[in-house]
Amino acid sequence: MTLVQNFPFFCIILSMFSTIISFVLNGRAAKYVHVAMVTIVLVLSLATLSFVWGTGESYTFSMGHYPAPWGNEIRIGVLETLMAAFFALIMLLSVFGGMAHLDREIQNSKKNLFYILMDLLMASLLALVYTNGLFTAYVFIEINTIAACGLIMIKKQGRTYVSAVRYMVMSLVGSGLFLIGLTLLYSITGQLLMSPAKEALEEIIATNSYHVPLVIIMILITVGLGIKSGLYPFHTWIPDAYGYTTPAASAILSSLVSKGYIFLLIKIFYRVLDLESLISNHLINILFVFGIIGMIMGSLDAIRQNNIRRMTAFSSVAQIGYIYMGMGIGTTAGMVAAVFHLISHGATKSLLFISISGLTEVSEDRVDFHSLRGAGFRNKIAGVAYTVGAMSMIGIPLFAGFVSKYLFASAAMTAGHKTLVAWIVLAISTVLNTIYFMRTVLTIYHPVPKEERQPHGMMPSRIETAAAIGMIALNIGLGVASTPVIRAIETGLAMFG
Repeated sequence: MTLVQNFPFFCIILSMFSTIISFVLNGRAAKYVHVAMVTIVLVLSLATLSFVWGTGESYTFSMGHYPAPWGNEIRIGVLETLMAAFFALIMLLSVFGGMAHLDREIQNSKKNLFYILMDLLMASLLALVYTNGLFTAYVFIEINTIAACGLIMIKKQGRTYVSAVRYMVMSLVGSGLFLIGLTLLYSITGQLLMSPAKEALEEIIATNSYHVPLVIIMILITVGLGIKSGLYPFHTWIPDAYGYTTPAASAILSSLVSKGYIFLLIKIFYRVLDLESLISNHLINILFVFGIIGMIMGSLDAIRQNNIRRMTAFSSVAQIGYIYMGMGIGTTAGMVAAVFHLISHGATKSLLFISISGLTEVSEDRVDFHSLRGAGFRNKIAGVAYTVGAMSMIGIPLFAGFVSKYLFASAAMTAGHKTLVAWIVLAISTVLNTIYFMRTVLTIYHPVPKEERQPHGMMPSRIETAAAIGMIALNIGLGVASTPVIRAIETGLAMFG
């Protein structure tokens, strides 16, 4: 085994080790440790991606060198390393983009705790991406939940406590359903590693036994992770969780946490439950229905908001609906579209939340649309950043969101009776996206007297400006140079199979 093949394991251990170190550091030192750790993870993930792409094969790394089914292991392929690099990049840009707000909004005694939670979140996301063990996935789901809950309430305000409790309750319901599904799966297969579990399930399916328990397992695991990722109608925790915490935490929660759960679900579909079994039992059709309902209802809820943060949070419900609609199409093209939208939405939503903090900061920290009139003139880089994110969410060419919608529309062509429904809902959702995002863009560039174009608060620092520019570049890059990313997704999904 070459050195580079150890890098994914190093990344997980480094993230967890950074958590331990930060316990004895002050906030400033913990920040440097976190930034250094995420940067190293990004570099190592890109190196591993290059290696796996060159070999054209995935491989497994056994913990303690004990083989399956006794030992635990992680699995490394093109899609896993791509997602690990993407998660590290978004976390790095989000921390830089919200760094000044962290210094002002979090007590000095709690700053190291923020970075401890971020380290835990990075470790759990990497574990969800790489793990080949189902129970290990459950353990890191819980770590992810605790870290996310801590990030929500780190500001120590009344509303954030309510948001954290609501998030915790919904997340524990999802985790409980997922754990029950794993228990039943283990009871009929005797396996907790993905590949052996799939082999055991193939034998069970071939003998046509345990049909009802198998369907129940599929439902429990899918619903459990659907709740945790915010699939409509299990989305009620999203507006408060994303809307009232710090800008960096909002960007990371909306861009990464739910995406980690969705990616794990896709892995389980391919590597454990078998996509063909999900199609034959019509569970894919249920995902399709909930996805298209979420696309419409999330947008309708966003239109009714007068708070820019809550409006952007509700738009996440609609965008998660897109992902589940793509999964519900039940074809490789639909899954490619879903995974690409997972990436494009993550890049765009972090951009939106970071830019919102810049717009509200120069508007006396107000989040209502009336107070935000002319905010794009008061903070030019934040105005441009929000406009880019809005155009991406609408699906304007040259931005990441356009590629997503093109892939969804193309995938729907091969979806049989779902084709017309998917196209109609895509069209309606795009119109609704245009209504509330363009309303916001027109508001922040609403003509105001010259004296009102002066900032009513602090201007962004150089590092925040650089982070916003980096996020803009990433979004445009995904829009104009999407082919390598799409090829990587297709190759990674083929490795799953």
